[in-house]
Amino acid sequence: MIVEVNPVSPQPRLISQVADGLKNGKVIAYPTDTTYGIGCSIFCKKSIERIYQMKQRDKRKPFSVICSSLSEISEYARVSNSAFKIIKRYLPGPYTFVFEATREVPDLLLTRQKTVGIRIPDNRICIDLVTALGNPIITTSANISGEEPEGDPHTIADTFGRHLDIIIDGGILTTDVSSVVSLIGAVPEVLRAGIGDVSWCGN
Repeated sequence: MIVEVNPVSPQPRLISQVADGLKNGKVIAYPTDTTYGIGCSIFCKKSIERIYQMKQRDKRKPFSVICSSLSEISEYARVSNSAFKIIKRYLPGPYTFVFEATREVPDLLLTRQKTVGIRIPDNRICIDLVTALGNPIITTSANISGEEPEGDPHTIADTFGRHLDIIIDGGILTTDVSSVVSLIGAVPEVLRAGIGDVSWCGN
């Protein structure tokens, strides 16, 4: 099912409808500030497994999560004072920041080092949806692993078919990816250079 949502002023009724679906284990495609993502509630293990299968993704590569606010990040990640200053400056934005995870993060989303990647995209639909749900959703680009990300919701529908319960059409997006920066050590470490400027990291 494709649901057209206004990217500037998302309709509360539609956001609530999709959030209710997430609470019931639905798997969705949704817009971010880079490209389209695929996700579900972080507390729906079966749905997370479904996404691994549909993407043909190695389970040793955990998904990141999307939070709705800086305060929500602190529930799922151990954020130092210096790291908080960084995320306060750059979020919402096209970054995935890596932290040590708290016990609130399900094991399926942890790396071997017990870390987790967290995003707050600069996208109104995305933020409204996570806020309405009341907990983070997982995020991974809307593509088969190893292939290019997809920015057209109708192409995503053709690729994944009935594997997706809901596709939010927020318009045509780019196929850019977020920059991934680890904030675990004393100095920010760039793990992937994407659309977010990383010149401030100094490495």
